[in-house]
Amino acid sequence: MIPLPRTWLLTSAMLLGVAAGLLGGTAAMTVDHARMRPDIAIALVVGFPSAIGLLVILLARRRWLTALGAFILALAPGWFGVLAVIQVTSHA
Repeated sequence: MIPLPRTWLLTSAMLLGVAAGLLGGTAAMTVDHARMRPDIAIALVVGFPSAIGLLVILLARRRWLTALGAFILALAPGWFGVLAVIQVTSHA
C-alpha cells in the first residue's frame, strides 16, 4: 500500500515539481552544450524523471517519500514544455 500524504501536500509537491522542471529546462538551455538527437533528448527529459519518480512512489514507506516521488515525477512535464517551446520558436 502506498502511503498517501494529505492532498494539499501532494498537490503542492507536484506544482513545485513542474515549476522546478520549467526553471531547470530554461537554465539548461542557457548552458553551452553539444547538439543531441531530439528523440534521445526527449527520452532523457521525460523517461528518466518518470522512471525515478515512479520507483520512489512505489517503494515509499513514508508519506514524505511519496510526495518526493510526485515532485520528481512532475519534473518531466515542465522540462518537456520548455523543450516544446524551444522547438516551436526555433528558426531551424
